[in-house]
Amino acid sequence: MQLYKNQDLRVYNSLSGKKEVLKPINEGHIGMYVCGPTVYSNVHLGNCRTFMSFDMIFRYFRHLGFKVRYVRNITDAGHLENDSDDGEDKISKKAKLEQIEPMEVVQRYTVDFHETLQKFNFLPPSIEPTATGHIIEQIEIIKEILEKGYAYEVNGSVYFDVLKFNETNEYGKLSGRKLEDMVANTRELTAQDEKRNPQDFALWKKAEPQHIMRWPSPWGDGFPGWHLECTAMSTKYLGETFDIHGGGMDLKFPHHECEIAQAEASRGKSPVKYWLHANMLTLNGKKMSKSTGNNIYPSEIFSGDNDILSKAYAPSVVRFFMMQAHYTSILDLSDDALLASEKGYNRLMDGINGIEKISIGATSDFDIRAWQQKCYEAMNDDFNTPILIANLFEAIKHINLIKEGKESITQEDKALLQKTMSNFVHDILGLENQSNTKDDSNALNGVMDLLIELRNEARANKDFATSDKIRDELTALGIQLKDGKDGTTFSVN
Repeated sequence: MQLYKNQDLRVYNSLSGKKEVLKPINEGHIGMYVCGPTVYSNVHLGNCRTFMSFDMIFRYFRHLGFKVRYVRNITDAGHLENDSDDGEDKISKKAKLEQIEPMEVVQRYTVDFHETLQKFNFLPPSIEPTATGHIIEQIEIIKEILEKGYAYEVNGSVYFDVLKFNETNEYGKLSGRKLEDMVANTRELTAQDEKRNPQDFALWKKAEPQHIMRWPSPWGDGFPGWHLECTAMSTKYLGETFDIHGGGMDLKFPHHECEIAQAEASRGKSPVKYWLHANMLTLNGKKMSKSTGNNIYPSEIFSGDNDILSKAYAPSVVRFFMMQAHYTSILDLSDDALLASEKGYNRLMDGINGIEKISIGATSDFDIRAWQQKCYEAMNDDFNTPILIANLFEAIKHINLIKEGKESITQEDKALLQKTMSNFVHDILGLENQSNTKDDSNALNGVMDLLIELRNEARANKDFATSDKIRDELTALGIQLKDGKDGTTFSVN
């Protein structure tokens, strides 16, 4: 169903600095490229937040009926330690430390990346290309940039000439930086520097004898610059101009700025219509950092094996926590925040599970269609998941009122409510119903059925001390009983 024809979707474009109505280059089709991980270590939780944001966006596009080609790359070469083109390749450095081949490092951490995202219930991208698989394409782009006069070769390395490019184009337009200010705030080049200007960046780096990862090129053995791979892979699979480029805020400069320059220099056109950027994740109010110990990996959250959180949290709870903030907002992870999210997640799942059990009435007190449109309006406003979730809890409130006999709903509206909740909760937010996936769920349901039966017997015998004790003890354990006209149900807080 082509729902997008009836929905006016607006996105915040980092390039223009404002929200714009999304108008794909080709109607009904969306091409989206997102910068993937550099696979030299276990995937960072902050990176997971970025990828989760674009997984949600991908899911919503598909729900609206767009045909989406979603490309998310794997950086397995060329990412040096410093943006100034100094230092070692991150993967080669890890390979030396562990005394293994670089591609063993790549394989190990690519597997970790996929396994972690699978636990978070990510959909796989349409295409997941690697930097090493596109060396030829990168070399061809360098040739084009050299031919256009926007690059120069020095001792087997090739650098992009930012000052030359800026004579006819605008370097810095995505990040809002002026080249004159960048020039004024950079150090002078030393005699050992190969670059003409400090702002220039590497398209191809000569491989020194000790460098493990190297490929032949017209300029000698070397390896591509980090920024080049995304230009090569995005345009190869999505065309010289495509709809959406996404990534973390930290990539806006210099990585995405350099991508724009490379594409404009080689092809003469701006590559992307809408630039979308997800914001960072902090931990207990501070920037995540392995060096300071203020850091936690997804696996440590799932297992509870850490010194930061009080307990283990399920992947769907962490995903729900992240969806409660807008993707462009800074989000702070803490034990209190996850505890609150766990309670909210359980309320949401209990409400969804309870829809099937609610009784049918002759009329509906809850305007399902108006509520459904509010959910779409939230998502159409730059994927506003916090507002969407607030709307979902509005439905939960009505579901509970219907269960208690204080409101009614027709069969038709009940079916629409159930379908809409499933669409937004499972298909778009990507939340799994954990109560249906836990191994101990059947045991818990059986125990609760027994306790509810014993409580009902006690109430029937006017043994209110026993019935109250069952209710109060369960409440102390975080289990709330709810008495309605259709019987007693429970929820886990």
